[in-house]
Amino acid sequence: MEKSRLCEMLDIDYPIFQGAMAWVAEEKLASAVANAGGLGLIASGHAPKEIIKEKIDIAKKLTDKTFGVNIMMMSPFVEDIIDLVIEEKVKVITTGAGSPGNYMKRFKEAGIIVIPVVASVAQARRMEKVGADAVVVEGMEGGGHIGKSTTMTLVPQVVDAVSIPVIAAGGIGDGRGVAAALMLGAEAVQLGTRFLVSTESIAHENFKEKVVKAKDIDTVITGMLTGHPVRGLKNKLTKEFEKAERFEGGQETPDFDRLEELGKGALKRAVIDGDTKNSSMMAGQIAGMIKTDTQSCAEIIQELMIETKQVLNERSKVWS
Repeated sequence: MEKSRLCEMLDIDYPIFQGAMAWVAEEKLASAVANAGGLGLIASGHAPKEIIKEKIDIAKKLTDKTFGVNIMMMSPFVEDIIDLVIEEKVKVITTGAGSPGNYMKRFKEAGIIVIPVVASVAQARRMEKVGADAVVVEGMEGGGHIGKSTTMTLVPQVVDAVSIPVIAAGGIGDGRGVAAALMLGAEAVQLGTRFLVSTESIAHENFKEKVVKAKDIDTVITGMLTGHPVRGLKNKLTKEFEKAERFEGGQETPDFDRLEELGKGALKRAVIDGDTKNSSMMAGQIAGMIKTDTQSCAEIIQELMIETKQVLNERSKVWS
């Protein structure tokens, strides 16, 4: 497969992005993906500047390849994180939870490639208009915070609507998914759940085991009524969420205080503590496709690319 314009732009070997999963996407994982030829990302989340600087410093020691930082635009430390990526000469950033438009001039002056994560055609157009270099288009099949459209329907509509490169995310777990995304017009893909179970991932073994054992129907969406839907593996916590969101007497009466209480620290309990009952085990629908947690990032990427080439070659023979 020839390098896409996106690979050339980022100086990466393969059109594979690692998702910016909170608590999981840290320096070790990002550098491992980068060393394997993909784009590794450090998730800044709501962490202060000093914490993210330390992660960037470690990543620079672990790899000399391109890696990026994901910036949450609603973070209380967003100004500091923006200062940091400019100071550290980070080559690429992805953004979420808001628009980077107000900071685009500074990013451009610093030579930073800006790739927002979007969940609609309107958002993609808006990001192109403010100067984004590409967009990650995330379908609702993915884990964590999701939008309302599926990857299959959303990606081609965004591809038709913008001229900048599109990265497909959500519901992609093997070479067949990568090939499908390329056929839809995407120039790269972003995977989260698949890298969550890699050997370099710091996610607790209990969490990884739950992903590996998951079946096709083992994820559920919570938070629909709050306007912040999240996909994760079913467990005791998701059942509690469902109770707090339940309709009573024909009226929508979610217990917002209870929902907020349940959500506090829920992801950390899964990733760091290994609590698989009272935690938010954010994972995508492709969890049912994952059968092992013993692969390295390099092995995952090589397998993805081999499978993708095989699928594309087989399809070309059928079509010819």
